[in-house]
Amino acid sequence: MTDSNKTKNLAVVLVIGKDRSGIVAQVSDFLWKEEINIEDISQKIMQGIFVMTMLVDLTDARSDLGVLAAKFTNFGESIGLSIQIQHYQIFEAMHRV
Repeated sequence: MTDSNKTKNLAVVLVIGKDRSGIVAQVSDFLWKEEINIEDISQKIMQGIFVMTMLVDLTDARSDLGVLAAKFTNFGESIGLSIQIQHYQIFEAMHRV
């Protein structure tokens, strides 16, 4: 984590589902309504499956991570996607080689 990230409350959002138009817009709109800032984004289509990873800043978010996790799950189900969120430090520890 860089020094500029130390004061931020970072989390990783993972979005998976059947590819279709509007996914990035829908997820971005949800984040905006929750006052979550997108720091970085990566997406890929693999054999018709949409996969997107986002690094987001929860510093100004309307809810804490636990509440957001439930909101993301419900929102994802409502639009036919799997959406998960976890704190950046946990994600980093799980993926450290």
